[in-house]
Amino acid sequence: MAAKKSPFFDTATTLGKIVAFFGISALCGVLAAGMIVPVAAIAKTGLTTGNNIVSALPSTFEKLPIPQPSRVLDTEGKEIATFYEQNREPVKLKDISPEMRKAIVSVEDERFYEHNGIDPKGIARAVVGNLTSSSRSGASTLTQQYVNNLLVNNQELTGSTESTVSGQKDYADKIRELKYAVAIEKEMSKDEILEGYLNLVLFSGREYGVQAAAQHFYSIDAKDLNVQQSAMLAGMVQLPNVYNPLNNPERSIDRRNKVLGNMYRADAITKKEYDKAVKSDLDLKPSKSQSSGCYSAGDDAFFCDLATELVLQNESLGKTREDRENMLYRGGLTVKTTLNSKLNEKAAKDARKAIDPEAKSNTDVASAIVSVEPGTGNILAMAQNTAYDPAGGHGKTTLNYSVERSLGGAGGFQAGSTMKPYTTLAWLKEGHNMWDTIDARRDHYSGSYDWKASCLPGGSTRAYGGWDVNNASSGFKRKMKVNYGLKWSINTATVAEAARLDLCNITDYTTKLGLVDYDSGKGEPISATNPSFVIGTPKITPLAQAAAFAAFANKGEYCEPRAIMSITDKDGTDYKVKKETCSQKIDPTYVADLNGTLKSIATDRVSKGRVSGPIAGKTGTNNWSTSTWFVGYTTGISTAAWVGRVNATAAEKENTLQGSMINDQRASMVLDSSTYAAPLWVDFMEEAVHEYERNNFGSARRQPPPPKPKEEDSSDSSDNKSDSKKEDSKKEDSKKSDDNKSDSKKSENKGKEKSKPTTPAKPGDSSND
Repeated sequence: MAAKKSPFFDTATTLGKIVAFFGISALCGVLAAGMIVPVAAIAKTGLTTGNNIVSALPSTFEKLPIPQPSRVLDTEGKEIATFYEQNREPVKLKDISPEMRKAIVSVEDERFYEHNGIDPKGIARAVVGNLTSSSRSGASTLTQQYVNNLLVNNQELTGSTESTVSGQKDYADKIRELKYAVAIEKEMSKDEILEGYLNLVLFSGREYGVQAAAQHFYSIDAKDLNVQQSAMLAGMVQLPNVYNPLNNPERSIDRRNKVLGNMYRADAITKKEYDKAVKSDLDLKPSKSQSSGCYSAGDDAFFCDLATELVLQNESLGKTREDRENMLYRGGLTVKTTLNSKLNEKAAKDARKAIDPEAKSNTDVASAIVSVEPGTGNILAMAQNTAYDPAGGHGKTTLNYSVERSLGGAGGFQAGSTMKPYTTLAWLKEGHNMWDTIDARRDHYSGSYDWKASCLPGGSTRAYGGWDVNNASSGFKRKMKVNYGLKWSINTATVAEAARLDLCNITDYTTKLGLVDYDSGKGEPISATNPSFVIGTPKITPLAQAAAFAAFANKGEYCEPRAIMSITDKDGTDYKVKKETCSQKIDPTYVADLNGTLKSIATDRVSKGRVSGPIAGKTGTNNWSTSTWFVGYTTGISTAAWVGRVNATAAEKENTLQGSMINDQRASMVLDSSTYAAPLWVDFMEEAVHEYERNNFGSARRQPPPPKPKEEDSSDSSDNKSDSKKEDSKKEDSKKSDDNKSDSKKSENKGKEKSKPTTPAKPGDSSND
């Protein structure tokens, strides 16, 4: 059973109201006098306890930062998204219309410019009213309300349990508020208090401050509010939900007119202004407030999601993730990013064109495209065919296909033949040349075959169970030059190279260029343990692909990808962000040799005149085409385009895209990089390349001419041998010419790069284009 209140302190009784009236009135006198009245004087009023509370309170309190939205901007300063718990845009008092200032003072505290934080007259009037009716009315000054809002803010930031809600305060709470109000009046001018209040107070929902309210209800700035608009907003402060004009227009008009009456009685407006204002309609022009977070970022949402995660992992913004979230949603940060949002809009459009998110058949088929700037590592574009939506559903997700899981991503996809350039680089590093001839006839390596791998225990590794190497097209198991094997992406050629190399020289390049294998889900450097990595079994993210190939565009200098250029708070404090981190990783000579072949792939096989050069790049398709790629570049922009399965990524027959339903149509049985990924790259890059430099990649080394025969060897026999060699050379050239014609004819026909679906390879194998 609850303890019975004494009638002396039970404010529900008339006696209690009288005691409260005289007690609070006496306390107000104490506080208004500067809180210097002796304890004995207060004791005579019966408020010794109140005096103890007053004495125990500090003369002021820490005003913690007022929540302000954080803004994420693109590289040109365009806003991508905002993050907030309270939608607020602080403005100076001079940027708030005089009508608004008069309206709030008239309705909330008409003696604001006369008192010192406490209004004894107002308290007396309220108490008398409470004595004579069952309703309760307050008497808080604007200063007290400002204090209360500051205390609410502090409570939210610190997790304090102190009561700040009107109607739930005890006398100690009220005494504290009164004392702080007097202290605030000594620290701040009236205009500073009014400005602070108008920027702090709640108007509706998540709209805090007069600027956000003016924008939300009238689509104008606070400085442009007229008399009736100001009166309507001022009237909302008391009960924001009740007087919301969008939900309760009649109540809102009634309340507005009462405020106008207050303004007229206080001589804040003339009779003519009053008459005109009360006859006016609400004339609302509401604007939808930008949603908090990446949800409202549209095509930029997936890049926004990456930038947000990087902020939340940035320890300079707070010790814990919770601290950093608080900074993001309340700290008024300005996060300037590397994104070219105009270019990104094009990327998203092209991604949807490649794989329609609305098509019923595309439940697990998607596209992604990401661009990185060579020489800086700046991420220029990051888009995919889906809409960013936490609710999920068909064509909707928050999973970023371009990045690893720790950054909110899908965790990579099998790289296919985009891995082959790293074997070529190791080939060049070990002293070989692009014009060397290799034997690409071998298509089986036994389980006892020793692959040199100096970085592994024992210095070698084996493909246990043996390895059957398949080509995407028939007719290529023969001798050929290295550059020819790379151009036509011949698996047996790449594996033949690798068999003559130290596999660790290949993985050394993949590690230097930032490639991480997410096949295990954890993300580890690509290992030489399983030789099949050379033709594309590792799962790599599109972002890593674009950044690695950017090194080919930049003479072997690799730059770590970055998304954020600067973070600054509302006070101008700069926070630590990732700087441009670039270093030379490949000998420029090797890069020039490699580019000599990759230029031919991009120019002749992929672009076919649509993308202005110089351009270079590499195709890639894994077994059963669950992952298809084209990664290509100019000296100014490197772009990875990917199309494949998001969930059923395993290179198995049941997951194949070959002959499956894509875009609600039956796909070709010969589906590879040329089907969706390369066209996506071309669509995007034919415009994108014009925004960035397109310099020459440098000249590849050429095969030196054969030495001239020595004069003493120019006998008939020698001549015959020479003629024989020339004839053999002609035959070889003729054969190559026939091969080229045949291969060219295959490449001209869409999907002819694979003449038939490959047979399932052994676990970890990959059959590529």
